[in-house]
Amino acid sequence: MKWNWQQTDWPHFSYDPAKIDESEKRLLLGAGLLFGAFKHLGDEDKQQLTIELISNEALKTSEIEGEYLDRDSLQSSIRRQFGLVTDNRKVSAAEQGIAEVMVDLYRGFDSPLSPTLLFEWHNMLTNGRRDLNDIGRYRTHTDPMQIVSGAIYAPKVHFEAPPSSQMLAEMEQFIAWFNDTAPMGKTPLSALLRAGIAPYAPT
Repeated sequence: MKWNWQQTDWPHFSYDPAKIDESEKRLLLGAGLLFGAFKHLGDEDKQQLTIELISNEALKTSEIEGEYLDRDSLQSSIRRQFGLVTDNRKVSAAEQGIAEVMVDLYRGFDSPLSPTLLFEWHNMLTNGRRDLNDIGRYRTHTDPMQIVSGAIYAPKVHFEAPPSSQMLAEMEQFIAWFNDTAPMGKTPLSALLRAGIAPYAPT
């Protein structure tokens, strides 16, 4: 089996934007309604809604990676990142790390992507871990990086990423594509289309 990054036309994509027109309209309508409602909230309610939205995204993102966080501890850490009053509960390193990343994203959502920014987020997420060799840099190990399920004696490989030796070139392509397709980029894409392509773009 050839993975996406092994195809001869990689990293070029063929797609029909018209197929997601209706979904895009629903997304924009929902976002508009949410923004309109948000404007009429008091400051304290705005803060709480922001924390709820950020924590929900952080929880879902962590679950994809097989990590299940405590919602209350996560929200406490997010409040601390915003300089708000907290209950001073004990927060795990994982909850603190994802809270730092999510608040940084919230504050600088329109900042251009760069290796430096990615490495800063990686340092936040790993938060003092000593069991990883590559922190704050692209991976260097020679073993293939795979998404695997099933029993250890009969694993099923769902995806294999490009080898570490290709990471620099692949990430340079991805960062260029990500910045170029941003709303103020050279070749902007609609939000839904960009989000749909991003997981399969060169990485």
